[in-house]
Amino acid sequence: MLSFATEEELEERLSRPTSAVVELFARTPGDFLFLGVAGKMGPSLARMARRAADEAGTPRRILGVSRFSSGGEAALSAHGIEIARCDLLSAHDVQQLPDAPNVVFMTGKKFGSTGDEATTWAVNSYLPGLICERFRHSRIVAFSTGNVYGLSPVARGGSREEDRPCPVGEYAMSALGRERVFEYFSRALQIPTALVRLNYACDLRYGVLVDLANQVLANQSIDLAMGYFNTIWQQDANVQTLLAFEHAASPAFVVNMTGPELLRVRDVAQRMAQIMNRPVRFQGSESETALLGNSERALRLFGPPQTKAEELIDAVARWAMQGGLQLDKPTHFESRSGAF
Repeated sequence: MLSFATEEELEERLSRPTSAVVELFARTPGDFLFLGVAGKMGPSLARMARRAADEAGTPRRILGVSRFSSGGEAALSAHGIEIARCDLLSAHDVQQLPDAPNVVFMTGKKFGSTGDEATTWAVNSYLPGLICERFRHSRIVAFSTGNVYGLSPVARGGSREEDRPCPVGEYAMSALGRERVFEYFSRALQIPTALVRLNYACDLRYGVLVDLANQVLANQSIDLAMGYFNTIWQQDANVQTLLAFEHAASPAFVVNMTGPELLRVRDVAQRMAQIMNRPVRFQGSESETALLGNSERALRLFGPPQTKAEELIDAVARWAMQGGLQLDKPTHFESRSGAF
C-alpha cells in the first residue's frame, strides 16, 4: 500500500531505484545529463540515477540542466546532482554544456500552447535538432507523448507503437515534429535514440488521478466525454525511462510508457468518492474514443510496473484528503480538441 506522511517520504520513494536499474548502472559507463530537469519528473528521475550509480559503486557525474526559473537547484544539489543553468533555445548556451554519453531529453511545452504556438514549435521541434547536433556522440532517451496518436477506439485497448500518428492540435503536431527531428538525426548521425511516448505519469501531487480527486473534493461535476485513460506511477515511469537506454538504437526506438490498466473515469471517481465519503456528480457520457496507449511493448521489455492503478487511486485520494502538497499543474486530460 502506498502511504506517505510527508513530501520527503514521497520523494524518497519516487527516486528509489529497482535492482534492474542498479544493474543497468553497473554495466553502463559514463555520466548522465538530464535536460529540463526542473520539470515534474526531472528531480526524482535524476535523483534515482544518482542513487543507482552510488548503489552500483560506479562513480560518475549526474548533471541536471534547466533555466531554473522557479528554483529547485538547492534540492537537486543536496542529492548529489550537479547543476547547469542553460537557456536551451540558445545555440550558444547548448554548445557550452558538458559532454555526457547518456542524455535524457525532458524539455517540452504543452500548457499555454494555445496563443503561443510559435514558442511551442520552437521548444518541441527546433530544440531537438540543437541537442542532436551537440550530443551527436551520445545515447539519447527523449520524452514524447501519446498525444501524437490522437484519439482511438476504446474497444481497441489503446494505440500501439506501429500505429500511424494522427495528432490533433498544435501541441500534438509539434510533439510529432519533435519525434521526426530526433528520428532524422538518429539516422543521419547514427545517434542511438529511444523515444518514450508517455501517457500519463502520476505522483500524488499531479496527474490525471489528482485532477479527479480535486474535482471530487470540490464537489465539481466530472465530465465523462474523455471517459477512459491510462496512468503510471512516477517511480515506475522513472525506472522505465532509465531502462530505455539499453534499447536506444538507430533508427530510433519507440515505446509507449503507461500503465497496463484501462481506467474508466466514472469508476475511478466513484472509488475516490467512497474513500473520501463524499458525493460525486457527472455530466455527459463516455465517448467511444479516448487518448489511450497500449503498453505491451514496455511490459515485455521492462516488466510490469511495481505499483498497480488501484493502489495509486487510493493513495492519491488519501493524500488529497489530508491536504498533501500539490503542484497545481492540471493535466487537462479531458481535452478532446487538442487545445492546451
